[in-house]
Amino acid sequence: MPVNMKSAAVLGLATSVTAFAPASFGRRAMVKSLPAGFDMEASIEKTKDMRLDHLVEQAKFALSLAVENNENPVFPNALIAGDCVITHLLGELGYLKSGKVKIMVVDTFHLFPETMDFLNEVEEYYGFKAEVFQAEGCADKAEYDKKFGSDLWKEDIEQYDKVCKVEPFGRGLKTLKTDCMINGRTRWQGFERAWIDLFENAPVNGGLAKVNPLAYWTFEDTFDYIAKYKVPAHPLHAKGYPSIGDAKDTIPIPEDGTTKFVDFKWEGDKTAWLDYASERKGRFVGLQNKDGSTKTECGIHVEGAEKTFDRDLWDASKAVKAVDKDGALALKSSGDTSVMVVYAPWCQFCQAMEDQYDALATKLGASGITVAKYRGDEERDFVQSEFDVKSFPTIVALKDGKVTKYDSEDRDAEKIAAFVESV
Repeated sequence: MPVNMKSAAVLGLATSVTAFAPASFGRRAMVKSLPAGFDMEASIEKTKDMRLDHLVEQAKFALSLAVENNENPVFPNALIAGDCVITHLLGELGYLKSGKVKIMVVDTFHLFPETMDFLNEVEEYYGFKAEVFQAEGCADKAEYDKKFGSDLWKEDIEQYDKVCKVEPFGRGLKTLKTDCMINGRTRWQGFERAWIDLFENAPVNGGLAKVNPLAYWTFEDTFDYIAKYKVPAHPLHAKGYPSIGDAKDTIPIPEDGTTKFVDFKWEGDKTAWLDYASERKGRFVGLQNKDGSTKTECGIHVEGAEKTFDRDLWDASKAVKAVDKDGALALKSSGDTSVMVVYAPWCQFCQAMEDQYDALATKLGASGITVAKYRGDEERDFVQSEFDVKSFPTIVALKDGKVTKYDSEDRDAEKIAAFVESV
């Protein structure tokens, strides 16, 4: 378009906009324009229905586009309100009974008991069977406590997230060969999610296609849909919980439980739940990130979430020797000096020292000193009693039954080598 024509078009648009600007007519004029017998409440409900119909059409379009153009779409379902809506939409589209979309659930072993019971109800209602993933190597909470400790979330919340959420989440996506992930995040949930779109690339597992069918929904839209279509929803909504996560850090909002969603109707002041960024007010209560900031994410949906343990540490090293219980005790009782790291593959500090410890093994190995590794998170009682391990990683020099701990957090190869040679 020529510059003069373009300017005229812009000017014409500006004139048109000005003609309909609020300043050009008063409130009285607006009221006079309303027809006699105008029913404001009915009109509000009508326009809300129109909005919801549009959002549903849009969400179904996004889901259809994602599912029909990928081989292995997977929906990680946390059974919160938005996820219940997506489950219903997938059911309406026929993707659940057909098995075209797989439902994945992460059991953190810290969920409310109602959550897994509700999963069973949802499976029966829609006719599917969810794939449930848990902390690596743990069949139940007792095994988890023995392997990782019942207080891991208190000791290191980031490692708890990795062990109970991020790792099983990533493992689940890999196991199911996911090429497209369906997710219930929305812009309404908070500022850190305010710019998400219907489609994006997820940072997990090195990147994969991702669809957010409810990206433009408010939390009120979600409950409007649940009420309109009588969608099965988590029973804890009826006890005052707007969102449901781990029982250890999830509370009702407000805390007295006066706001509820019972039998598809509101009780109490629903704005306590429906204001912007209020959906997850009751989540991650009392938890802080290591930098002191308030925790708002579980770790799954952030950059770097894929950097978790899907392998053992030093698994490709030719210099670091893996030892079992007998091997560790043999090193301890030997008359020859050796060094051993007691580690957990999910620990970020163990991961961070991988290269330096490999360099240490190469250096000391040339002098005939054994450099070993022992996975301690699976044998906590053993490593605590035999090697005085209280945290990971713990580096020890061993000789003649004596255990000498390397106390510095500077895990540079040269400094550890100097420590070993001084023992």
